[in-house]
Amino acid sequence: MTNHSLTINTGPDKSGTSTINLLNIKKAALVLRAVNHKLRQQILKQIDEHGKITVTELYLKLRLEQSVASQHLTILRKAGFVKTEREGKFIYYSINTARLQEVNALVGRLIA
Repeated sequence: MTNHSLTINTGPDKSGTSTINLLNIKKAALVLRAVNHKLRQQILKQIDEHGKITVTELYLKLRLEQSVASQHLTILRKAGFVKTEREGKFIYYSINTARLQEVNALVGRLIA
């Protein structure tokens, strides 16, 4: 076992092995954790309802501090759940529906 992988013996006679990439599992957990948060779910709902929204509009609608809204948007952006688009001096956030569908399908396979 290294810091980033775990090798497990497989088969009834333990003749084979399977290696699990622990770093990838940690990264996947961060992606799932990004959407498994009530405030970030509210942020996604607001973005979805408006199609696209600025951080200013978002923090006013949700009655948050600007820094809090920005931190949560950064988490959602890094996980790939929101996209950004610059229009002049404004940055608009929109939902990356393909990414949400991809993660939802993966989770469906995991729990099946």
